[in-house]
Amino acid sequence: MGASEAALQLLSARNCGDWRYKQIKGLKKLQDCSSLHAFRGLHSVFRGEKIHNRSNLSICNCQQPERVSETIIKGGNGKSMHTVPPKIPNLTPDEQNMKQENGARPFSEGFKTAASVNSRPRTNTESIEDEAWHFLRAAMVYYCGSPVGTIAANDPSEATMLNYDQVFIRDFIPSGIAFLLKGEYDIVRNFILHTLQLQSWEKTMDCYSPGQGLMPASFKVRTIPLDNDESATEDVLDPDFGEAAIGRVAPVDSGLWWIILLRAYGKCSGDLSLQERVDVQTGMKMILRLCLADGFDMFPTLLVTDGSCMIDRRMGIHGHPLEIQALYYSALLGAREMLAPEEASTDLVRALNNRLLALSFHIREYYWIDVKKLNEIYRYKTEEYSYDAINKFNIYPDQIPPWLVEWMPSEGGYLIGNLQPAHMDFRFFSLGNVWSIVSSLANIDQSHAILDLIEAKWEDLVADMPLKICYPALEGQEWRIITGGDPKNTPWSYHNGGSWPTLLWQLTVACIKMKRPEIAEKAIKIAERRLSRDRWPEYYDTRRGGFIGKQARLFQTWTIAGYLVAKLLIANPEAAKMVINVEDTELLSAFSSILSSNPRRKRSRKGVKQSFII
Repeated sequence: MGASEAALQLLSARNCGDWRYKQIKGLKKLQDCSSLHAFRGLHSVFRGEKIHNRSNLSICNCQQPERVSETIIKGGNGKSMHTVPPKIPNLTPDEQNMKQENGARPFSEGFKTAASVNSRPRTNTESIEDEAWHFLRAAMVYYCGSPVGTIAANDPSEATMLNYDQVFIRDFIPSGIAFLLKGEYDIVRNFILHTLQLQSWEKTMDCYSPGQGLMPASFKVRTIPLDNDESATEDVLDPDFGEAAIGRVAPVDSGLWWIILLRAYGKCSGDLSLQERVDVQTGMKMILRLCLADGFDMFPTLLVTDGSCMIDRRMGIHGHPLEIQALYYSALLGAREMLAPEEASTDLVRALNNRLLALSFHIREYYWIDVKKLNEIYRYKTEEYSYDAINKFNIYPDQIPPWLVEWMPSEGGYLIGNLQPAHMDFRFFSLGNVWSIVSSLANIDQSHAILDLIEAKWEDLVADMPLKICYPALEGQEWRIITGGDPKNTPWSYHNGGSWPTLLWQLTVACIKMKRPEIAEKAIKIAERRLSRDRWPEYYDTRRGGFIGKQARLFQTWTIAGYLVAKLLIANPEAAKMVINVEDTELLSAFSSILSSNPRRKRSRKGVKQSFII
């Protein structure tokens, strides 16, 4: 079989989502072929060769994450060059048994073993938190003997797992924060380093590759037989960069969450050696360059497609969604703290600072809405062709939806969901607004006003289960046009106005930052009434969040972890500083100087040249 024929078979097998490619003859020869570089690493990177001990358990002798970068450099194909005993975390006897069971079988079988544990009822003496920790640990995934993440859901009632048995970057964040708060740092460190190495993999869909720096949406640990030795197995990390996802959308938020977790790890553990590593610094710079790359856009906000974040299905958020901008701002601030001071990074830091200033001005000025701003928009003149236009984006007053006029409280406000030429998305998106508080993208007054609005509209945004992912839901013809008639995103379900308990932890961080923890405590008490009884659903449906979601997975890991993080932070508010970004004084000073002048001034060739766009 020729190289081209083998490549086509390999590509076909890979795109079909099965593992026929490992059976193709001459695969190893293909891996060494420079003309087929796109196929490298499909199953050669991150291998952990195993041997059998007297108990018939497979024990990995691969390198630990600290040596992974050396493996890539020396081994070329990622195979271990040294034999290093695996670092086994301190576990209880039950957890060790579960780990051994998972490690001794293919991952799919190990998953079933963990899932069967989840069906047990909570005892009278066991608290909800104890139960949650049990289920969180049952969701842990091991690679080469060490924990590397948690699967998305551990629901034993589901025969078809789809991709819920994978480790998602965004889903692991609350799990990682929970483990950090418990002082269990190894799993977070391993996760950061292994996902970092996945960043360098070839990412191709229909012969096109995205820019360098893209982090995967998820990865799965697979245990497969070694070539030419059916009695031995090896662990493989199989990432998905969106090429297998529903809709084939690249995960823009993965890299941003990765930076946020990296910073949290350093602040919580005190171990700054991880962020100072050359490979970590390089990975962080790759993410930043990808996000800061010049394009055709006139705005400092990050331009993305629909479905590129937590709302990963078509919901009309393409353009400049608030959630992405809040995470973007938080990641930029965190990266600036962690970047090593060196001459080679001077241009990157300058671009980063310029973007931070422009982004904060843009969001605070143009995304903010309250009763006063709503009245201004209502009186907007349109078709203003000038450099000092008031209605810069040519927003038509008729765009103001009738529900908003009645819904907007006299006290409070929020950041709208999206802004583009001639378009404002007036929906309230919870994660974007809450994380704007956490990241200081919203100023102090705006942050308090957002919490005021949440309190004023408690029955709409919290009701029987916190927290609405967005409000209001798309209905009728609007739902059909914007979602394409998506049967999963029907009104008041899933991403279309569903209630997501995982958002408890972000709400808690925001409330702690603004010294209003009583709001979060009230939401936690509401969630506690049902989460355990309902078996930790992924989301809830109906206007008040009264029903378990029609397609919601049970024992959803980030529901469990989100609750735990909220409880831990309420008990120890100081720990919330690991993810909070404090208002930058230099940015605040520059921002004030912009506002003190006329931001709608006419363009002029005279004066100081500005290096940022507003």
